[in-house]
Amino acid sequence: MYCLLPVCFSLQCSGGLFLLFCCVSGEAQEAQSAESASPLTQFSLEELLTLEVTSVSKKTERMSQAAAAVFVITQDDIRRTGAANIPDALRMVPGVNVARLDANKWGVSVRNFNDRFAGKLLVLIDGRSVYTPLFSGVYWEFHDIPTEDIDRIEVIRGPGAALWGANAVNGVINIITKNAKDTQGGLLALTTGSEESLGSVRYGSQVGDNLFYRLYAKSLYRDESDFYRGGAADEMDVQRAGFRIDWDASDQDELMMQSAFFDGDAGSVYNTPTAAPPYFNLSHATDDMRNAFFLAHWKHTLDDSTDYSLQLYYDWMERDLLFLKEQRGTFDLDFQHRFSPFEQHEWIWGLGYRLYQDDIGSNLTARFDPSSRNDQLFSAFWQDEITLVPDRLVFTLGSKIERNDYSGFEFQPNARLAWTPTERQTLWFAVSRAVRTPARYEHDAQIQLETIAPGSPDNPLPLPLVVTPTSDRSFDSEDMAAFEVGYRTSPIDRLTIDLTAYYTLFDELLIAEPGALIFSGVPAPGHFILPLYGENNLYGEAYGFEAAIDFQLATWHRIRLAYTYADIQLHKDDNTNGFFFEGYEWRTPPHQASIRSSIDLTSNLELDLWARYVDELPNLDIPYYITLDARLGWHPSENLEVALGVQNALENRHREFTSSLVDTGYSYIERNIYGKVTWRF
Repeated sequence: MYCLLPVCFSLQCSGGLFLLFCCVSGEAQEAQSAESASPLTQFSLEELLTLEVTSVSKKTERMSQAAAAVFVITQDDIRRTGAANIPDALRMVPGVNVARLDANKWGVSVRNFNDRFAGKLLVLIDGRSVYTPLFSGVYWEFHDIPTEDIDRIEVIRGPGAALWGANAVNGVINIITKNAKDTQGGLLALTTGSEESLGSVRYGSQVGDNLFYRLYAKSLYRDESDFYRGGAADEMDVQRAGFRIDWDASDQDELMMQSAFFDGDAGSVYNTPTAAPPYFNLSHATDDMRNAFFLAHWKHTLDDSTDYSLQLYYDWMERDLLFLKEQRGTFDLDFQHRFSPFEQHEWIWGLGYRLYQDDIGSNLTARFDPSSRNDQLFSAFWQDEITLVPDRLVFTLGSKIERNDYSGFEFQPNARLAWTPTERQTLWFAVSRAVRTPARYEHDAQIQLETIAPGSPDNPLPLPLVVTPTSDRSFDSEDMAAFEVGYRTSPIDRLTIDLTAYYTLFDELLIAEPGALIFSGVPAPGHFILPLYGENNLYGEAYGFEAAIDFQLATWHRIRLAYTYADIQLHKDDNTNGFFFEGYEWRTPPHQASIRSSIDLTSNLELDLWARYVDELPNLDIPYYITLDARLGWHPSENLEVALGVQNALENRHREFTSSLVDTGYSYIERNIYGKVTWRF
């Protein structure tokens, strides 16, 4: 364990800290001067009402009038919650499921289908997709960017496929980093704690009047977690370095370029069932990870309603797991044009091309046929935003068309209506279709998972069984149709309320169909092989409600509440004997709630408290849990910040999740006591 900085308060005081959620002494109020430079008073709710987002319509628009369930995590939200990574920051968003498996793995999804390999969520960093087509998901441990460089995270709950394409089924997460112009000078951030230690350094400057750049580096070590059967061996040790350049080439032209290199390793414990007691085998392994990318984005603006943009990036990654080795190169080219062909109409259209080149190493556990392949994705989209009543009623219609090498052509339309009867109210409706295209492993893989079949009355001993999920090239895209309604209001100056309800229909979902049981001497005499084939024989429906409330009690005290209710029901077709993937309905907690309290005790002293409740997952044997995070921040000078904090203060450890496809066992998430120093120079 790494605990290098003493903490000046006992965990026994957490009950007293919790009382500060709703009140603070009058002395603190008197100490808060009118000239306070606290970020809490600088970023008021009035500014939140005019906060602009770009992920809903691929153009800048006011968040309060967007016809989608959108939530923005600001840089100040990340700083004051003490979140050291992106998944932890996403816990504050209603409708987002974040569950940590061990020291380096997370399951992150929006609304439903959570898993380490969740495949119905599109994640972008500065507009580049970071999902892997190996399993249509995200390696979250690969994207440990410095949190100080994040400008905001825009989270769209619900389909975004009409603009962003396939796999944006249940949501889009767009992580937007700061312009190099806003990161001038130096920054050094050091954190040390009982569970992790990390440090980052950044330097920004300019060349001439219009070209700005920054260089940065980050190192992270996270200690192993508490495994349910001894040592977890899941420690994580990674390093990252990169740069960003922003050049205002002219009054009409902007160019952004960035690149980064990532290297490290992360441990895992693979839990493999065996035929002999105790019927499992723990295999410790270290996953080697490497990644590099280059991104360039050019934008040419003619006037307020007309612009062009061109983006290209190349991404290379390599990951060496116990059961496979993946090497992948991704080339992406994207063009977009926004203009107004008619009065009260604004069109956005674009073309895209993406090329994946991979090489998948095989072993006795996993085999890919072919082991390497090139996959191409062609896309085009069009959207018309029609102003029916100026500043009051806007109707949006659009669709994306894609052609991929697995399922062919895909059409993903949507229609959205936003009604703003007053400046303080917006009511919106949306109907959307989205698909999740087949992943590489679903199309080309054969994986052997050794397990134990229960004994029968004639043979009470368990049977050694090799379960073999085998690719089936007839597997088609998964389909969904979503119906959403939302309401935003600010009844008084210091209060905002954001409510969303949805109903979603799923069809053609993946299910594992069993083949004939085969007696085999492989991998050992007396074993049986059960082939499994992926088929589109599952359907279902999901519905839920999400609420976010932001209330500034005073200039020095702000409360933010979030609540999520979610339910999903999956059903097998009448002609199927499939199983396994139907269990995804067990992986969504019905209820989640959180409350965040931000208090400026004085002009240079902050207190932040964050409590969360996550409902139980009884079929996974995971009880409900309540967590409390606390942070005390002190600004002795304008350029120096010192923070002390505790995460998971209420208990020593708790479980959050378990993986389904690859059994890495489960770990307990432990309490973390940390100290952080941030110096700007």
